[in-house]
Amino acid sequence: MKSTIPEAGTPIAEPAAGSDRQEASLHGEILLRLRDYVVEGNIPEGARVPERQLCEMLGISRTPLREALKVLAAEGLIELLPNRGARVRQLSERDLEELFDVMAGLESLAGRLACEAITDEEISAIEQLHYEMYGHYLHRDMHGYFQVNQRIHESIVAAARNETLKTAYGNFAGRIRRVRYSANFARKRQRWAEAMREHEAILDALRRRAGSELSDILFQHLRNKRAAAMEHLSEAGAEPAAT
Repeated sequence: MKSTIPEAGTPIAEPAAGSDRQEASLHGEILLRLRDYVVEGNIPEGARVPERQLCEMLGISRTPLREALKVLAAEGLIELLPNRGARVRQLSERDLEELFDVMAGLESLAGRLACEAITDEEISAIEQLHYEMYGHYLHRDMHGYFQVNQRIHESIVAAARNETLKTAYGNFAGRIRRVRYSANFARKRQRWAEAMREHEAILDALRRRAGSELSDILFQHLRNKRAAAMEHLSEAGAEPAAT
């Protein structure tokens, strides 16, 4: 899988002392790269987070790294262990089934509400994201594809104009982000093509503001993603430990 962590020797530039804006920028960059690194499966589920190694790769000290780890823990990607660092959260099969079903329900509701409130400008913005995602698909760029894919789903949720829904969605999205990414590797070409066709249908229903139809499409889209995720986990579990 593609790593977004820079190699040793290319550290993230430390901000000038006393610059709150630069410190916030540094924190955001560390968080983005660390989140991608975990989501893309570079650390096995249940494994300890190698803090020293990550500090060397990022060219930073333990303090900013641990601040970023706190955010990832709040998102549900990792678990903080008292006085023992952190490890990647490991979810059971039942956990994943339940989480995907909840996400399917939330996105289904978001689609229905979005069709009642979305503006032409917001639809145009989602269209542009869709075409950008399609470009990543054609170039087999999984990292770029996944990043834009998430922005599309988040844009639909935002268009629902419901802060309670948006907060609930954000709370659950982080917990399955890693598995949602890995689902694209199940029967890779076939599932990826199916997902693109589903996104074409999502965009078409959104353009027509067909709330009930979009609601059903999004629910089934998440169900299909769940099936692919479970299949990938099953395949990974059957591989030799050295793989």
